[in-house]
Amino acid sequence: MVEHESERLDALFHALSHPTRRGMLRQLAEHECSVGELAEPYAMTFAGASKHVQVLERAGLVRRSVQGRIHLCRLDPAPIRAGAEWMRYYERFWTERLDRLEELLRKEDEA
Repeated sequence: MVEHESERLDALFHALSHPTRRGMLRQLAEHECSVGELAEPYAMTFAGASKHVQVLERAGLVRRSVQGRIHLCRLDPAPIRAGAEWMRYYERFWTERLDRLEELLRKEDEA
């Protein structure tokens, strides 16, 4: 279970690590797009865009359907929740640490 969760987070953060894929997700947040439409802003081939879409699919962020020769993609934002939860844990950790540091510095200034 833990290993599976780690693999999903790895796939999610890998997918989000590339600016082209983040841009594609932004497009898909607006509306369903074909792979060709996703490729347009980046002046890349269908094959190049398809490789990026495959990475997004492996992360569970994109669902692709084929209608004739058109590959339509839609966003599935559910996996982002797991990444946000993982980051919230570390946000709490660092917030607590920084709060303690602030308290120590105040005490030092008062002394």
